[in-house]
Formats: sequence, structure tokens, C-alpha cells
Amino acid sequence: MKFEEAQPLTCKATFEVLPSFELGEYKGLEVEEESAAVTDADVDQAVEELRQRAATYEAVEDRAAADDDYVMVSYRGRDPKDAASQPLEARDAVVHLGGKGTVPAFTENLRGVKSGDVREFDVIYPDDYAQKSLAGKAMSYRVEVQSIKKKVVPALDDELAKSVSESETLGDLKAKLREGLEAGKKRHVEAAAMNKLLEQLVDRQAFPVPLALVEAQLDRKIEKIMRQLVAQGIDPRTTQVDWQKIREEGRTDGEKEVRGSLILDRIAEAEKIEVSEEEVDELIRGTAEERHETPATLKTRLTEEGALDRIKFTRRNQKALELIYRHAKIIRKS
Repeated sequence: MKFEEAQPLTCKATFEVLPSFELGEYKGLEVEEESAAVTDADVDQAVEELRQRAATYEAVEDRAAADDDYVMVSYRGRDPKDAASQPLEARDAVVHLGGKGTVPAFTENLRGVKSGDVREFDVIYPDDYAQKSLAGKAMSYRVEVQSIKKKVVPALDDELAKSVSESETLGDLKAKLREGLEAGKKRHVEAAAMNKLLEQLVDRQAFPVPLALVEAQLDRKIEKIMRQLVAQGIDPRTTQVDWQKIREEGRTDGEKEVRGSLILDRIAEAEKIEVSEEEVDELIRGTAEERHETPATLKTRLTEEGALDRIKFTRRNQKALELIYRHAKIIRKS
């Protein structure tokens, strides 16, 4: 800045602008697409998942606990090398004997117990244990058995279909499941093909992207991770997550995503693609349902946050990508 007496004030400012680039051809691109076929095995698996969710749990009183039983326990665990450490305690915990996620030491020491039994044993957790605070540690446990239950899975028949759906027969249930699976798989393979098409467009464009847009994209990625943690009941402020490291590791992908967004925006402009208010309202209704709030409340908050333009921009770009897909040469795998 230059400001002298009896002279006009002069200054120099530097700011980012959207890049200029040649759009190139975006119709008639070639892409390989996975098969969207649904097999009988896929349908059977879906039925089995419903069957497992419809299972009940019955008390076991005439025998000791065996593999595949569910043992209800209260426990207290301590680090034998650190007497001052906070004990690990739980009431009404469930141990699935021999279950995929069960620590083997719990299965081995609780196999054969009955209600009221007490067991004391040591556990050495593997280094890659999911709960990081226990990974690689040794703990001493005192476990009190409250009850033993077994899982009872309903028969694979028409009564199952009636209990888990509005279908009257098992055949009807399978037909509806197949229809849903086919629709879901079709959406999945089409989305994957569209991503490949966008990658082609991004790879052939080497223009620099504004840093401000990249930082904004990284902000949204971090916010998404935080929302996922909150949805799991985890306070992001208490986690030992290196947010700066996540930002830097995601920077390359963030730049590609911004470049792709700018390309799609130019295509939408060239094709005169618009997004109506009705479309925006429909998107808000879907999001509101997922978040268990009213559409009006969500729309008010998004308006206050200035996020409605972002929703409209994102949907416009998606419509541009769908146009590219419709005009692409699809090579379908058998």
C-alpha cells in the first residue's frame, strides 16, 4: 500500500481466480462397467440376514455354556503392571463364545461356566486390537456370570416372510429382495462407472486449482469425519486424531476433486443444466429423514449457514456427470 500526503492512495492486491481451460470432448467416452446381475446366492444371503435379525435369545438353564452361546457377565479388569491404573469395568456385557469378534481368552475361560460362576484369568490383547487403548496390553480379569442364552433362529418358511416383511410367502419375499438388490447393484455399478469417466476427464486436464477451493474441500472432508464420530457417540475433541495429518494426506485427492468439480461445472454451463427449487427441497427432505429432523428445520439451518448454494451446485454437477454417462460407450463385463 502507498499513501502519501496530497497523493492518491494506491495499493496492490492479489487474489485467486477460477482457472481458464479448454473443456475438450466429454461425450462418447469409453468406460468399462461391472455386471449388475443378482444371483440366487445373493438373494439367499439377504434372506439369511433377515432370518438372523429375527432371531430370539432364550435362557440356558439345563447345561453349561458352550460355543455359540451368549454369556451375560459383569467384569473388572486391571493392568497387573500398573496398580494405580483405572480399572476396566462393565455390567451386563455380552460375550459370544467362539464369536468372530470375541477375544479367544474369554471364550476359553468362559466355556463350561454356569450362572453365578466366577472366573479369574489373564488376557493378552493383540497389537492390532481394534480398541487402541488395549492393543498389545496384558489385563487381569475377574468375571461374574449372570446368565447364559442361546440364539434361536426362525425356520426358513412363509411365517418368517410374514414376520419380517409384508410378504405372505417366502417366494414373495425373495422376489422383493431380488428387486431391491438389482436396483441397488445397478446404482452401485453406474456410480462406479461415472467415477471412472470423471477420472478420465480430470486426468487429461492439468490446470492449477485455487488453493482456497482445495482448503474448503478438505474442510468438508474433516467435517464429514467428525459427523461420523459424533454419530458413533464419540466426541471428536477427545480423540487422539492428527487432523493436520489427515488434511495433508487428503490434499492430492482434494485437488483432483476440485478439478473434477470445476470441469463438471463447465459442462453443466455448456449444456445449460439447471437445478430447480423442487429438486433442492427433495434433497433436503432425504437428508432430514436421515438426520431425524424436519425438512423445514434443516432448510432453515442450511439457509443460515449459506449451504443451499452448495447443495444446488453439487446436484448440478451430478446431473452433468449423469449426462456424460448417458452419452458414454459402456463396455459391460459379463
